[in-house]
Amino acid sequence: MPIFARTKRVTDPLDERVKDRIVGRDRREPAYVSSGSEHSAHDDDSELLDFFLEDDGETCNNINNNNNRNADDDDGYQTNDNETDSDSECESDRTDVLIESLISVFRSQNVDRFRNVLLSNVLKAMEVFERSRSNKQMLNRNVMLFLQKNGYNAAICKTKWQTCGGLTSGNYEFIDVVRSNSGDRYFIDVNFAGEFDIARATTNFRRILNLLPAVFVGKSEDLKQIVKLLSDATRLSLRSRGLLLPPWRKNRFMQNKWFGPYRRTVNYTPANGSTASMQTVKCSLIGFNAVSGFNGALFPAATRTR
Repeated sequence: MPIFARTKRVTDPLDERVKDRIVGRDRREPAYVSSGSEHSAHDDDSELLDFFLEDDGETCNNINNNNNRNADDDDGYQTNDNETDSDSECESDRTDVLIESLISVFRSQNVDRFRNVLLSNVLKAMEVFERSRSNKQMLNRNVMLFLQKNGYNAAICKTKWQTCGGLTSGNYEFIDVVRSNSGDRYFIDVNFAGEFDIARATTNFRRILNLLPAVFVGKSEDLKQIVKLLSDATRLSLRSRGLLLPPWRKNRFMQNKWFGPYRRTVNYTPANGSTASMQTVKCSLIGFNAVSGFNGALFPAATRTR
């Protein structure tokens, strides 16, 4: 025969200490609290992040170091407008370091006499062929022929690379000059600063961009350092705006523009076959017939007479 026992009911109220133990208020543990919508949970996420930063003693420098290590893993955009004063201070401090590094590279370039003379000739060619600036292919070939007429071993370099290991495919074109007595290779980009323009650039990034020459002339080691510094600055600027680094702004992609697999050519006509009307122009500005080159062919130049 079953025996039914009546359980004793607890009628005494629980004290505050026991209540705290039951609901977990006696200890502090991280917990994710959702607001119910993934589009409105930013405040909860911020509180959770602040908790971890407080417990772990993280600083803005630690966060920046982690961002550097994972920079090439950023594959798209993600908006996040919760920028704090500490983030701005970190960006400003890192910008100062990047600016110092850039200035150091530029100073080292200025001791290269061959590079300085080459730069002056490139700038002179840019002035002569100012009308063709809107067409970079045309401008590159004008500058190349101008340098050849001045005795330089100049050519058009075309880089092209395929998608591989997180690297997005792409292609690029610039000019190079090989120094005859040493074999040193000098890179020439007639729109160098323009290659680093980004949307929603921060004030700190514009400070760096203003240091860049519109036209770059220099050796590979200098160019590699500058591209790396600008890639870091780009990532820093985008992240301070709450944007992730897109594939075509990563350091690997930018480096491949000048250091990817390439072929060198001295063709005066672009490979796409778009041929502008060619004419012979005597430029009194430079004191010789600048266009009496290969078969007398050169693209239209801006002529200045006195």
